[in-house]
Amino acid sequence: MSVPLRRSLAIGLACSALFAGVAHAAGSIRAVGVENEYANVISQIGGEYVQVRAIESNPNTDPHTFEASPAIAREMAAAQLVVRNGLGYDTWAKKILAANPSQARKVIVVQDLLGLPENTRNPHLWYKPETMPKVAAAVADALSSMMPEHRAYFAARVKRFDASLRPWYEGLAAFKKQYPNTPVAVTEPVADYMLEAAGCEIKTPWSLQAAIMNGTDPAPQDVSKQNALLGQRQVKVFLYNQQVTDSLTQSFLATAKQAKVPVVGVYETMPTGYDYQRWMMAELNALRAAVSKGTSTTVLH
Repeated sequence: MSVPLRRSLAIGLACSALFAGVAHAAGSIRAVGVENEYANVISQIGGEYVQVRAIESNPNTDPHTFEASPAIAREMAAAQLVVRNGLGYDTWAKKILAANPSQARKVIVVQDLLGLPENTRNPHLWYKPETMPKVAAAVADALSSMMPEHRAYFAARVKRFDASLRPWYEGLAAFKKQYPNTPVAVTEPVADYMLEAAGCEIKTPWSLQAAIMNGTDPAPQDVSKQNALLGQRQVKVFLYNQQVTDSLTQSFLATAKQAKVPVVGVYETMPTGYDYQRWMMAELNALRAAVSKGTSTTVLH
């Protein structure tokens, strides 16, 4: 999900514990990944030379209800490197950075790395296979400009990171070849980029996906269409946003269960215990299990 109207910059204390009592290692670069998957990539590239903080990191909450505390604002203002998504997903972070300008701070906006216009309708860029190699390269460039003596170190870690994504890419290609044009239904466009890369045909109307993502009431005909997709088994799997399950999503889940359509819960926020590569593989494996075996995966362990 991603819409500015569902986000707020209210000042609260809910997330201040993320940064309380944290000491930064001497000589290291202070970095912030607004979304924890980006923080994870910063850490993988920067290694011992970065101290990284992830702000949106709770996979059990709706990231659209996030409230930035004063502690978070201070942490971001002090950061030397920030990576944020863009496309309206983290507008609150953009406002904090604008209110605390620094010529020494480097800010990487993933939307800009990919050359995407503001009207790009799906902001969940981390599910896009080409995203993270570009993020990793940009992070290495930024770190190298701050620590040129470690340029080779950062370059080597980018090379290792890129190689570690090959199993995911190969898995996507294999799925596309083995299960071409697999019809699927979704609630929101959380994993749409991955589904498209896997050759799936997303049958849910975009207008329904957008309404659920934006927290608005979907058109009755779209709800009827979705219920037909599930109830008449016109799709092989139903993927829903595991972090946000309202009454409409629950009704779709009930319809899918009754029709014996396997379901897969996908995440906006990287689950605890994963790095980015293993998270993407886990989501792809859940999709494969649903299509090949009819197995549902509602929670990644």
